Amino acid sequence: MLDATWCSRRRKRLVDALKPPGTLWFDQADSLRYLAGFHVDPFSLGSGYGGVLAVHPDGTAELWHDDRLPDSAADCHVDQRHEVHWYNGRTPPVGLRALAVVNALPKGFLGQFCDHPGSPGADRVISELARLRRAKDPDEIALIVRCCRAGEAGHAWGRENIHAGMTETQVYAGVQQACTLAAGEAVIVYGDFAVSPGPSRGGGPPTDRVLKPGDLFILDFSVVIGGYRSDFTATWCVGHANPHQARLYETACQAMTAAEAMLVPGNTAHAVHQAMKQVFTDAGLGDAFPHHAGHGLGLGHPEGPFFVPGSQEVLVAGDLVTLEPGAYVDGVGGLRIERNYLVGADRLPAGAVPEVGLPSATGLLTLTRHALGFETGR
Repeated sequence: MLDATWCSRRRKRLVDALKPPGTLWFDQADSLRYLAGFHVDPFSLGSGYGGVLAVHPDGTAELWHDDRLPDSAADCHVDQRHEVHWYNGRTPPVGLRALAVVNALPKGFLGQFCDHPGSPGADRVISELARLRRAKDPDEIALIVRCCRAGEAGHAWGRENIHAGMTETQVYAGVQQACTLAAGEAVIVYGDFAVSPGPSRGGGPPTDRVLKPGDLFILDFSVVIGGYRSDFTATWCVGHANPHQARLYETACQAMTAAEAMLVPGNTAHAVHQAMKQVFTDAGLGDAFPHHAGHGLGLGHPEGPFFVPGSQEVLVAGDLVTLEPGAYVDGVGGLRIERNYLVGADRLPAGAVPEVGLPSATGLLTLTRHALGFETGR
């Protein structure tokens, strides 16, 4: 999972930026993951419960959590960890679980969490965390790469198995199993597993809808490990693609290439979207491309930068983003493809980028290209 040294560095960056007069208290799951590597396995009875993190002005940290959390909670990176007794399965619990940790906090806790929306001063802390999270550290990149590799296995399963007569739910079940086996642990897989007839359905959760010859099936899913995630999309034509469907794919590929060239530190998110949109417009498909050109990835989905018209967010080295051109036409179908990129990989310190590929001349790194495809299904 995340690394102790990098968790410590993230805490130090935060306190250096905020210069707090006293201890900062956190209870949001993503804050605890980012600053301390504290993750509650979602496939456990601890799912939905968390902990409280105290970050002191010198960057050291203490964590409190109850004694019914899974083993993953103990793998965090803090200077002191306090396991609060709540329930041992043999004697009555000590009050309500939701209050156990808070009731055990020291007197220095004043009853407010600085990352909880609505708390005094929380806007500044939340905004600073969002800014810091943009440029990914090596341990974050390595964890997202794990998600990518598991996602590749799911797409590989799709290439081998998607065929007419199966349901969307059967596709989901096969992809979920392939990702889980590739990851070597239970993982969350969510996204779009949907036949798209056009603008009326550009995605959605799997249903019992049966795939038919000529359908365009959008397979757009994320794999989540330790709270971090990947996000890839491929579209399958069930049977043989007609010329109109092939044209959608070819245009999407050209749009992807145009936007890739803009993934350079210093460019705006608006410029990335504009480059992609122009390709669809020139092909007479401007109205068929209605959504963002991509977005940031990490602990959130989506998170900044957001590739939409008018966004003046500036790309920074270490941004991990997606590009996802798509087009949806009545009578033809809907199609979307998506890759993940590490922006400015050639500008990051030595050792910051795992060995997953070579930086291109534009300073971006494609974490995987194997998921991209307009496939002819069986």
